[in-house]
Amino acid sequence: MRKISIREIEEKLTADACLEDSFIEFLANDERKGVQQLLKKWHRRKEEEKKVHEKYVQMSLYEQKYKNLGYQHIAGIDEVGRGPLAGPVVTAAVILPADFYLPGLDDSKKLSEQKREEYFEIIQASATAIGVGMIHVDEIDRINIYEATKKAMKAAIIDLNVQPDFLLIDAVKLNTPYPYEAIIKGDGKSISIAAASIIAKVTRDRIMSDIGEEYPEYGFAKHMGYGTKEHLAAIQKFGITPYHRKSFSPIKKYPGK
Repeated sequence: MRKISIREIEEKLTADACLEDSFIEFLANDERKGVQQLLKKWHRRKEEEKKVHEKYVQMSLYEQKYKNLGYQHIAGIDEVGRGPLAGPVVTAAVILPADFYLPGLDDSKKLSEQKREEYFEIIQASATAIGVGMIHVDEIDRINIYEATKKAMKAAIIDLNVQPDFLLIDAVKLNTPYPYEAIIKGDGKSISIAAASIIAKVTRDRIMSDIGEEYPEYGFAKHMGYGTKEHLAAIQKFGITPYHRKSFSPIKKYPGK
């Protein structure tokens, strides 16, 4: 094989992750430092891709388990917004097609905002069905956050335009006509629940950003209603808004607008 330039080698390694073993062996015998650095970088990328694929396969085991039992439409369900001092609790139910593959899919909290937005669009375009449920602050204050979360989850299931035959739920036990498994930290163990966590997270973040435009002094677009120092300082200075949960501490002790 002719000696090729480092630029050509870089282009090949960047463009194709599945190169022939003979070419990799050829590069391994190339004594140029630049070639060895490129080869080392390629091996690191291959190893990372392998880990990501293995993680995805591991997170598909729950789905595969129930598909093997004959279930076809398995919905993953997750919530976002149980802990904040303001804003709704949002849930999502997602049914993924059998051939869905999105390496890097994970619990929304582990992903950057950019990745969440990117995956949100992919899931929206590819999912068999997506349902969203939402309970606002007045009802959260009336029935408590745990009951509101369960109600929002049921609403998300009802919102699906394809009826599920099995549910994978992140931690919460539901009174539902569908068989289900509640999985502790399921958003990091099931691709369907992870997809639901991304749909719920991005949906809620966009809502909180809109609230932030209405009340810019509170910084909602940054903290999404969680009890950060910035948020607590704004509450002390300006009081609470109609979007704050009056049953939550320390909100109950502040005057409203």
